[in-house]
Amino acid sequence: MHLRRALPEDAEGIVSLWKDAEATESVTDTVEEVRRIVVRDNVAFILAIFEGGIVGSVIGTFDGWRGNIYRLAVHPSYRRRGIARTLMAATEKAFAGWEVKRVTALVEKEHEWAVGFWEAVGYLPDYRMTRFVRNLAVSN
Repeated sequence: MHLRRALPEDAEGIVSLWKDAEATESVTDTVEEVRRIVVRDNVAFILAIFEGGIVGSVIGTFDGWRGNIYRLAVHPSYRRRGIARTLMAATEKAFAGWEVKRVTALVEKEHEWAVGFWEAVGYLPDYRMTRFVRNLAVSN
């Protein structure tokens, strides 16, 4: 297995991985949106590749205030092999280069395996906060 930055041509495989990994689908889980985000600055969109296929992903962003982690996903057939930890180490290395001091991660609390992973790597739930979401209509 090796890690590399996601490329626009990886978009279909990334969206497929997220579906296989049972990530809750959102309006940004499209091939077009993935192609748009992989080329942005201050985004560490990292893939785990095994035998030519995408088996893991993570998106690390820095907005100038906090590091944010999205879509840490590992294909179910490849879980429990250290792939998520390796992806997180690479993301945290990128964050160190950006001098990130605090990191937040969106974790689906109904996915017990995900909650357990984050606790195992030293992230703690912040019960003081809740997430509010609104999808915006975008005109082209």
